Amino acid sequence: MENEQKKRIHTSIKDEVLIEKRRTEMIQGAVRLFKEKGFHRTTTREIAKSAGFSIGTLYEYIRTKEDILYLVCDRIYLEVQRQLGPFQQREASIEGLIEAITQYYMLVDSMQDEMLVMYQESKSLPKDALDYVLAKEIEMAGIFENLLSGCVELDQMKFSPKEIKLLAHQIVIQGQAWAFRRWVWRKDYKIEDYIKMQTNILLNGMLS
Repeated sequence: MENEQKKRIHTSIKDEVLIEKRRTEMIQGAVRLFKEKGFHRTTTREIAKSAGFSIGTLYEYIRTKEDILYLVCDRIYLEVQRQLGPFQQREASIEGLIEAITQYYMLVDSMQDEMLVMYQESKSLPKDALDYVLAKEIEMAGIFENLLSGCVELDQMKFSPKEIKLLAHQIVIQGQAWAFRRWVWRKDYKIEDYIKMQTNILLNGMLS
């Protein structure tokens, strides 16, 4: 999975700062529309209008609507790596695992709409882009897998490699569930409540 290559999105613009700015505006506009109308019913012209610029300007930064969806997905993984990457450089511990879970779940909360769009619409990506997105999903779970493995090495937990892999994916899924089930959970819980309860359930199950 690590060999999957990041897709290069065509642009005729050379200014990297401007590219980042315009694509951020494009992502924000697209997410609103994809959430409301769905990927297939949204047009690039509508995305340009929602982002605040012309269709001609939009095509200076992307070639297809699928490019925009890919950028939505990649933005999530870039943020995950930025916030959770440092945990890979630290010695694993129960405390570090809890901190990483908290940070990841808070990230999901801050990118709820992006997460929802990614999982509803990523099937519309071309194969090379979808392969990259799936590889990034595995990589994201791998961060937690490494933390869990470190805790096992310190004899803070006792799990087999297969159990560690499963638990790592469960942590990721429980975080993402906050975006999928927010329509019912937000009536009763704040994100801080959700993190505390999910972490307690997870650790009580691990340490029992």
